[in-house]
Amino acid sequence: MEDEREEPRLIEENYYAFLNVPRNATNEEITVAYRRLSRVYHPDKHLDPSQKKEAEILFNKTKRAYEVLSDPHQRAIYDSVGVKGLQTEGWEIVQRTKTPQEIREEFERLAREQEERRLQMRTNPKGTLSVNINATEIFSSYEDEYDYDELGGDPVGDTGFSLPTVEVSGMTLSQSIEAPLTVRDTLCLSGQLSTHNGVGGGSVTASVRRLLPNRGWVEGEVSAGNGPLIGVRTSRVLTKHTFLNVNGSLQMGRRGIRPAFMTSLGTQLDQQTMGYMTWRIGQQSSLATTVVRQTKESHLTFSIQFGIPHSYASLSYSHKISVPQEIKVRGAVRAGTFGAVLEYGVEKKVSKHSSLSAAVSFGVPNGVTLKIKLTRASQTYSFPIHLSEDVAASPVFYATVAPVVVWLVIKRLVVDPYVMEQQAQEKEKQRQVNRARILEKQREARAAVELMRATFSRIRSEEESRKGLVIVRALYGVLLSTGPWGRNRTARRGPRPSSGSSAISEEQEAGEAEEEQEVIDVTVPLQCLVRESKLILYESTKSQLPGFYDPCVGEEKSLSVQYLFHGHLHECVVQDNDPLRIPKQSHRVNMT
Repeated sequence: MEDEREEPRLIEENYYAFLNVPRNATNEEITVAYRRLSRVYHPDKHLDPSQKKEAEILFNKTKRAYEVLSDPHQRAIYDSVGVKGLQTEGWEIVQRTKTPQEIREEFERLAREQEERRLQMRTNPKGTLSVNINATEIFSSYEDEYDYDELGGDPVGDTGFSLPTVEVSGMTLSQSIEAPLTVRDTLCLSGQLSTHNGVGGGSVTASVRRLLPNRGWVEGEVSAGNGPLIGVRTSRVLTKHTFLNVNGSLQMGRRGIRPAFMTSLGTQLDQQTMGYMTWRIGQQSSLATTVVRQTKESHLTFSIQFGIPHSYASLSYSHKISVPQEIKVRGAVRAGTFGAVLEYGVEKKVSKHSSLSAAVSFGVPNGVTLKIKLTRASQTYSFPIHLSEDVAASPVFYATVAPVVVWLVIKRLVVDPYVMEQQAQEKEKQRQVNRARILEKQREARAAVELMRATFSRIRSEEESRKGLVIVRALYGVLLSTGPWGRNRTARRGPRPSSGSSAISEEQEAGEAEEEQEVIDVTVPLQCLVRESKLILYESTKSQLPGFYDPCVGEEKSLSVQYLFHGHLHECVVQDNDPLRIPKQSHRVNMT
């Protein structure tokens, strides 16, 4: 089963954010940003020896950012894989490519190959467990039921109270694993066990799939359980928008050899619509046509089948809602020679790899069924609960309301505390992995602010004289819900050592004290970014801006700015990765 926790990522340099330019910045914009920072960090502009040393470090960083972003080849490598690509692997690609576009395409191809190799090294286990529950007695009334004596007609029977019987009427368990043999060949082993009303069976299947050079594959399989079975499957891309799947099998049993054949032709009707035509020959022969239309927010499927023993038409639609976690609302109707069924339900994503769904299905002749399904990574657990043989208002109502009530209780008592605990552990792990990097960024930010003092005073004096844009106060981090102004929010990351401990230096103590802050004052570096009474921050994390750092790794951060413009006091708050432009009409909320 796939672990839902992500590996903690190391904090990398963001050269775009450091220069405060957009990712599509021109060479001229990059040069202007470089010259602006060079005037602040050039070592010759600082006489103090300690400041000169810090200025040299920041000047070299500014120069490095400019060198990477101003060179088309280096920029293409950096855009594709980040700083690590500039060290070794990127230059190997440059030797066999010409243009930045070719570099990006080569990196994308290598990334796909690396992902394929990673998947090939995994067994990719998949499993399904289905438990059928018969709960029809819950909605069956026995109070008015009597057995009459054949002769006297006197009512007999037990009128005492008894709990309704809920039983497991069937169960199906299947499991499969994939084992890569070569780059093109994969072995798949699967097994299935099922039982229904005390009668069970099972099967074991082994198959080998080989990828073909013409964008297709062929697979052979053998199975034992319900009689030996030999089958062959193949898929081939016919044109750019059309493919063909063919499946044939022979199953040997007590009644002889039973052949089966299936072919499916699929074609892309437009950018978001696929059409399929499927023909089956065997015990259940049929001809079906299906149209599937899928967008980012919705999924629509329409199907018509003519066959033996059943023919039907079906329509299903699902719509995705993000509030903030993904929710899918689904409805479906199916009618044919077997009867008619109406189904509606909802699916909620409870974590990155887990989702929970509930659906109510009612119709003729199956009655009312509540379907509960939990999907976790590649494992699926489903629980169809049969509530009534007939369509009635009572089982439909309770099948709709009961899952909602149960989910709200479980979410409040179990899911939310678990998710919060997991998030806290992931954030703490992220902090520990990046601890040295965070302390380095803190020292760099403090040094940058000191080097900006003269620039800050000059820009602020100019803006005050023209009644332009003056940053009164700016805070960055996890802001208080009652408003950012007044005090900084702080939090302890763990027990602090006793004052008598000699293992921690004063520099480490200062770094840890800074690390404990969840909000930092960024008034000085923000004022230094003001140009001609305008402040523009582009879409990127603000923790990489000069004089900034991330005070709370893994937390949702915001930037709050209190400023004077034309002599009036205003305030605006933006999320970490959102762009900011001051002055802006929507931000001009007079606080005086």
